[in-house]
Amino acid sequence: MSREQRAQIDTLLRQPRPAGPRSVEEIRTGFRALMAQMNVPSEIRTRPTTLGTRPAVLVEPTKSVRPGTILYFHGGGFVSGSPETAMSLTANLVTRTGFRAVSVDYRLAPEHPFPAAIEDTLDAYRALLDSGEDPSAIAFAGDSAGGGLTITTCLAARDAGLPVPAAIVAFSPGLDATRTGDSMRTKAGIDPLFTRESLDHNGAMYAAGQDPHQPLLSPAVLADLSGFPPLLLQAGSNEMLLDDSTRLAERARAAGVDVILDITADVPHVFQSFTGTLDEADQALDRAALFLVQHLGS
Repeated sequence: MSREQRAQIDTLLRQPRPAGPRSVEEIRTGFRALMAQMNVPSEIRTRPTTLGTRPAVLVEPTKSVRPGTILYFHGGGFVSGSPETAMSLTANLVTRTGFRAVSVDYRLAPEHPFPAAIEDTLDAYRALLDSGEDPSAIAFAGDSAGGGLTITTCLAARDAGLPVPAAIVAFSPGLDATRTGDSMRTKAGIDPLFTRESLDHNGAMYAAGQDPHQPLLSPAVLADLSGFPPLLLQAGSNEMLLDDSTRLAERARAAGVDVILDITADVPHVFQSFTGTLDEADQALDRAALFLVQHLGS
């Protein structure tokens, strides 16, 4: 059944798109439409809140809540997305772990380019700490661009003298604005979602002319990960961004960081979103939930 499921998702993601670069509004509308098709578990309650300088959404299980907080950063290439578009992922982590999550509505490019998103996510983390949350009870989690933010926010927190969180979970993280990974070439055409042109288009809006050769834009090739907490990096073998995860894992190991590199065969970027549709998505989220339970509050 899984082979059929993977084929159906591949077909969905390869639906024809207009030729040429899309406008910001077209990108945002298309992303909302895609993510609206994802399954969101019903066993949650949500409410709007504020964290640091930005709006956020608190997501809690309807049953008992265990101590611990997942600080979630949504995907969307730094140009689109919101806590709502990532709700399938956030809610599935919440229902599988029993922890609450706070999903941050960070500022988006091109209106607010780099480093605005990192400033917002760092402010959100600082606000959690200022509220009395122990860093041993906080984990960062995110997907795609938000997966990249889990790493860059931790870098920014460490360099600002803040304690790092207890753990990091990154789903298909974007970690290299230099686009130098071999998978950018070897997975071209195999990846049903991205092309080099689409990645460069979004990346240019986020970087806004800044040199990509800096740790907060390309941590997979430039960051010093010393002092980082345990990492779980999940990616699909069919994605152009695969080597963002493989190279960050190498850097983490070289820095003495506990890291799990979890690659699933023949699935696309952020395949974890397809819970209830793709068996591998549910299995990957189960592994992510176990990782979080093992590290939060331990």
